[in-house]
Amino acid sequence: MRAAYTLLILASLLLPRAAGAADRYFATSDGVRLHYIEAGPNFAPTLVFVPGWTMPAWIFQRQIDAFSRDYHVIAFDPRGQGDSDIPATGYEPYRRGADIADLIKALGNRQVVLVGWSLGVLDSLAYVHEAGDGKLLGLVLLDNSVGEDPAPVYHPRPPGPRPPRVGREATMARFVRSMFHRPQDETYLDQLTETALRTPPNAAASLLSYPVPRTYWRDAIYTVRKPILYIVTPRLAAQAENLQARHTNVRTDVYSDSGHALFIDDGNRFNTELLDFLRTAVLHQ
Repeated sequence: MRAAYTLLILASLLLPRAAGAADRYFATSDGVRLHYIEAGPNFAPTLVFVPGWTMPAWIFQRQIDAFSRDYHVIAFDPRGQGDSDIPATGYEPYRRGADIADLIKALGNRQVVLVGWSLGVLDSLAYVHEAGDGKLLGLVLLDNSVGEDPAPVYHPRPPGPRPPRVGREATMARFVRSMFHRPQDETYLDQLTETALRTPPNAAASLLSYPVPRTYWRDAIYTVRKPILYIVTPRLAAQAENLQARHTNVRTDVYSDSGHALFIDDGNRFNTELLDFLRTAVLHQ
């Protein structure tokens, strides 16, 4: 029975989507014009994808294609990223969380399944911290700390001469390539790098140094009563284990052979797992 159900899920993900994607814009409560991609039937349950640091909405193209036949899919460009405006301010968790609240309001104040990846995990938890989980059907968090124990370990630079400095373009290109364990098309990687460089250096730096303690994120996730799916790579496996043990409504998984962009590296597995979570946990509460 389980095998047949898995085959049914896989087959549904291979079908073409029913509705084409469209570019949309909305204004935030502080007057910034932000962009999102919309696809799928408007009447269906809504999935909102929030990307990571400097990344664009279209990094979720595989999920847009897979889910928009049966779901209303939104892929969001946070301020300073993708095709959204680049304001001088707002690159901190309270404002980024408010931007998600403004997006949900622009979508008609419907309940959504919020899917945050990397920095999008923190932005999603900032939204929950300030607005609660009343507008959530479910919460999916991909490969970032949620403030659980143990804290991530950052290895200091080994002693010795500093390596030669490289330009911002080369640094960003290196970062983009580091997100994947599977080979990716060079044109695709170059497009991601070019888009990421659109985020100004001062904004990019602010996004890497949110001025809140780790407990801010932990407090947020433990207020969520809706189903949670937390998927990580091995560096966060212990956090996933502790969250699973301590939270009453969470599923966790560790993708041992994927890079940070696990929804691309292991896209079939991720799409299947997300679809199962939607069908068995979110839509049957």
